[in-house]
Amino acid sequence: MSLVTQHIQMGYADSIVIDDLSVKIPQQQITALIGPNGCGKSTLLRGLAGLLAPQRGQVVLQNKALPSWSRQALALQVAMLPQKPVAPDGALVRQLVNYGRFPYQGLLRSASREDLEVVEWAMKRTGIAHYADKPVQALSGGEQQRVWIAMAIAQQAQILLLDEPTTYLDWGHQLEILELLSQLNREQGLTVVMSLHDLNQAAQYSDYVIAMEQGQLIAQGTPVQVITPQLLSRVFKVRAQVVPQDNGKPYCIAQGTVSAADLAVASEKEVA
Repeated sequence: MSLVTQHIQMGYADSIVIDDLSVKIPQQQITALIGPNGCGKSTLLRGLAGLLAPQRGQVVLQNKALPSWSRQALALQVAMLPQKPVAPDGALVRQLVNYGRFPYQGLLRSASREDLEVVEWAMKRTGIAHYADKPVQALSGGEQQRVWIAMAIAQQAQILLLDEPTTYLDWGHQLEILELLSQLNREQGLTVVMSLHDLNQAAQYSDYVIAMEQGQLIAQGTPVQVITPQLLSRVFKVRAQVVPQDNGKPYCIAQGTVSAADLAVASEKEVA
């Protein structure tokens, strides 16, 4: 299931956030979006999900521009988990996960036997089945995030988009979520695209990395190709050592910030 952006410009009102961005999302792989706050990661994810229309260019899914897809048909292919989802007051875990089946149920049809089976599968798969009859808001942050992921995978879309899925979680719960996504990718061939702030997590858990700055594509490729001292200096203004781990993935060790003078010197060297 191919997902591509073609020279898209995106923004809000008179503000352009992304300008002339063309990327192809690798199928059945995990792609990490990296870049500083405000660089356009969330806007790109909204565009890929069809929630925000490009002002110019187009997003194409399976050789069809997104506006050519009905909302229901698109929901069967692409699931989106925003950065700070909010559960309805009093919603139980099972009820929230069942929302992922709405594209199959429509407005009038009640849940089928298959819907119920998929909801049970999604809860078991994410390790929350024992919370099925508990209020979502009674769970911890990490548990709630698992509920949202269960809802997303109950949608059974082939592409899962996540906006900072580890934000506000402690270290252990962050790794649990990333390991779960890796497992779903390996076992089901699920295409995952997620924005991450932690570069070492992006390097460890992704197959492909897209680096952005001020709405522009700066680099794309494998973690080894993208996450380099030069990119960290340019995009994040950080001096860092990047060393290979035993699995070949890069590991970043920050050594300080980069001054404006350092950036000017580096720029002069590039020109020379």
